[in-house]
Amino acid sequence: MNSATESHSTTQSTAESQGESRRLYVADAPDAPRSGSPGPDGTDIRAPGEAQPLPKDHTQAILETTKRVAVLLKASGYPFALAGSVAAHAHGVPAVLQHDTDFCIRRQDVDGVVQSLREGGVEIVPSPEDWLVKARAGGEEIDLIFELSHRPVTDDMLQKAHVLAVDSVRMPVLAPHDMLSSRLAALSEQYCDFGRLLTIARALRERIDWDALRAEYQHEPLPDAFLYLLERLGVIEPRDAQKEGP
Repeated sequence: MNSATESHSTTQSTAESQGESRRLYVADAPDAPRSGSPGPDGTDIRAPGEAQPLPKDHTQAILETTKRVAVLLKASGYPFALAGSVAAHAHGVPAVLQHDTDFCIRRQDVDGVVQSLREGGVEIVPSPEDWLVKARAGGEEIDLIFELSHRPVTDDMLQKAHVLAVDSVRMPVLAPHDMLSSRLAALSEQYCDFGRLLTIARALRERIDWDALRAEYQHEPLPDAFLYLLERLGVIEPRDAQKEGP
């Protein structure tokens, strides 16, 4: 085979390979990969204009954004508490942060908090939800939550927050009990992932009032099922053993 023929063959092979990697799929067809899933060439399939996938570990970037927002919130004078996965991380729960950083604020403080963050260079972005305000800084997403798992953020909740160092900046962090309680309240038939909850329960079991959680969720099947799972796994003491006593 001469060099021209070989070059043409190589070019055709490359084009076919690229064509396979750029294959068009009919929406909802059985073989159509979901947005964000790897395509034939190993890259993510994404809709036009859709955000690029997050790196596997956003931990340090999210911590930097958390510190920046916390400093602004402390300067504003409005009460707040760190929540979500970053709060769990602050309490010592093993975590790889990937998505965003969450803060609890009171509903009546929303306008003041938004103004303070805007003045500090934080971008406020539109959100369809009516229980939080979304923001962005340093390329990371921020959720300012005033209704946690369908329950309003209260003065009592914020006053019980623990002041902890989060990667060198001290800030109020949602108490372990309130953090786990809000996650139990969020369980539903559409979202019932016990894996992350189990990690938090194991790490914080000495700092949570399990009797109070049982009383709070005894009539809620999914949270009660999770608490029963903890008993079966030996993470917490079975409730029957508590009744029997020594």
